[in-house]
Formats: sequence, structure tokens, C-alpha cells
Amino acid sequence: MATLHSPRFITSFKTHPTTSYWRPLHLHIRRRSSAPMASATDAAESPAAAANSESTSDVLVQYVVLRRDLIDTWPLGSVVTQGCHASVAAIWSHKDDPHTIDYCSPDNLDSMHKVTLEVKGEVQLKNLSEKLTSNNIAHKLWIEQPENYPTCLASRPYPKSVVSPFFKKLKLCK
Repeated sequence: MATLHSPRFITSFKTHPTTSYWRPLHLHIRRRSSAPMASATDAAESPAAAANSESTSDVLVQYVVLRRDLIDTWPLGSVVTQGCHASVAAIWSHKDDPHTIDYCSPDNLDSMHKVTLEVKGEVQLKNLSEKLTSNNIAHKLWIEQPENYPTCLASRPYPKSVVSPFFKKLKLCK
């Protein structure tokens, strides 16, 4: 059974002397391992470190695409929830894929990469889903129920170089 580790960075919060709100006053860093940290020169000399840097140069990324027409008309929380549903469904549907396993590994939980983009509306979202399907890019088109219309989609995690060309014409969601 997998265990989640606590965050690497712990911030202590105390009431600021001149205000009534809470704010961080200092930062504590806790290492997860008792082994000494490797220096930059150690990493440069290690062949394993060189191989690791090559494999991390093409970062794993998950794309989430929301509909702008819904962003403009629905409450923000509802639209964010749709994206969360699609993201989790895409990951769960492909939980046995090696990229998904790596993306969700305990070592990577604190450094996941997601890109949230937008399309104008339902037609563009369906067209994108068809384009991804025809190019064998695994994704989840989230269909809101009981209304039965698509609200967003999310890809499973892929190396950025493999999947980014399919999303390059879309705008960042702002």
C-alpha cells in the first residue's frame, strides 16, 4: 500500500505583531532521507545522474482543456471542478500506463506538470477530442450529467514532446 509523504517544506504560521492575520514567519526544510545530499559535482560525475537528467529533459505533462463559454457563464468553482473530474478520470483510466505510473509516483507528487488551456465552446472541444482520438492520444472527454454535454477534457500524462503539438494552437486559460 502506498503512503503519501508530508511536504518537503513546512511553514510555521504565527500572528504578525502589528496585524490580526496569520502570515508565515519562517520556513523549515525537512529532508525525507537521512542520506547526505549530493553536490552538483557529484551529479556531474555520476553516469546514473546523467541518464536521469536525460530522462527528465522531456517532462511528463497532463493537459486540461476547459470551455471558455462555460468559464464566462458558470461559477468559477464549477468549471474548476469539471477540470478536476476530467483530470482524475484520465489518470485513473490509464493507471497502468508507465507514464501515468511515473507521473503519480511518490517522488513526483510534489512536482506534477499540468497545462490548462481553453477552447471557445462545445464544437471546438469535440473537434479536439476527435483529433486526439484519431492520433491515438489517450484522453478523457468529460460529459456532465444529467445534462449530457461535454464540459472539458484531459489527456493522460505524456512526455511533453509527444503531446504538445496537439495543443499548441490553444490559448492558456486565464
